[in-house]
Amino acid sequence: MVRLSDLHPTEADHLRARAAAMPSLECERWLEPKPLAESTVAIVSTAGFHRRDDPPFRPGSLDYRLIPRGVDWSEVVLSHISANFDRSGLAEDPNVAFPLDRLEDLAAAGEIGGVSAWHYSFMGALPAPQLLDEAGTEVGRLLAADDVDVALLVPI
Repeated sequence: MVRLSDLHPTEADHLRARAAAMPSLECERWLEPKPLAESTVAIVSTAGFHRRDDPPFRPGSLDYRLIPRGVDWSEVVLSHISANFDRSGLAEDPNVAFPLDRLEDLAAAGEIGGVSAWHYSFMGALPAPQLLDEAGTEVGRLLAADDVDVALLVPI
């Protein structure tokens, strides 16, 4: 990950201004979760992962892709491209940004109750998160329908 101090000052100022312009999000009421050892966990990522036969993400995409439990990583590709995003670690181990295998390890060890059958990948680098309201609400409904207790958000 590139630090602002590593960027040209003009680019760093641009990114600071974009961050400052982002809307603040209201907090919802706190829900008391089940213990993790009894919880089904899913991943929601902004890494832009998708299966080879899925359409690739385009810059500014507001939709998502489904990643099934037990996916063969050789069938998963990454659409997320940015000059500020080093993809080399993901080529070596996609669990860096989409820790599906680590969830399986936690389930096998009894640390979590189970792993969801489906996980969700969005394209990152959206300056206006409110644009994802519709797709995010849809994914929330899908997670609830699959009895997912915990969604692990992995932003990229």
